[in-house]
Amino acid sequence: MELQACLENRRSIRQYKDTPVSREVIKELIEAAILAPSWKNSQVSRYYVADGEKKAQLAECLPDFNQKNVKDAPVLIVSAVVKGRSGFERDGSYSTHLKEGFQYFDNGLQVANLCLKAKELGLGTLVMGLYDEAAIREFFHIDDTQEIVSVISVGYPDIDPVKPKRKAAEEITVFAD
Repeated sequence: MELQACLENRRSIRQYKDTPVSREVIKELIEAAILAPSWKNSQVSRYYVADGEKKAQLAECLPDFNQKNVKDAPVLIVSAVVKGRSGFERDGSYSTHLKEGFQYFDNGLQVANLCLKAKELGLGTLVMGLYDEAAIREFFHIDDTQEIVSVISVGYPDIDPVKPKRKAAEEITVFAD
């Protein structure tokens, strides 16, 4: 699939077919994520994957409405970042006015790659930002050197949502005169 088609046709999927996704395919998604740029090549993103019976257990860490959205999704991926590297100097001082915020930018670039690769492979995704952080930390034994950023469902779509209205480039772009 051409990149432009992926960009135009990717949607957040909230209904999945009850069809497994192989670990090899999940590895392809993560390898696509890894190709994204990061601050000084810091590569701070980390991924935690739950499939099979473990997926159902991890889904319990989501609010009820998202549990419903991912009921049939065969895979949940937790994205996290290693704190204190992206946007920082070696001495621990901030390199940018965004302070620790740059790590989330780096993670977002990777997650976008992951979602676009999923679309290319005929999969759908839903990126979720509401979850029980403590429960996910306990589930995967994630220590406090990492920050959990999102939970992403992955599976074969059982719905073809309409494209939501997007703003025109003219509405959000300013050229220097």
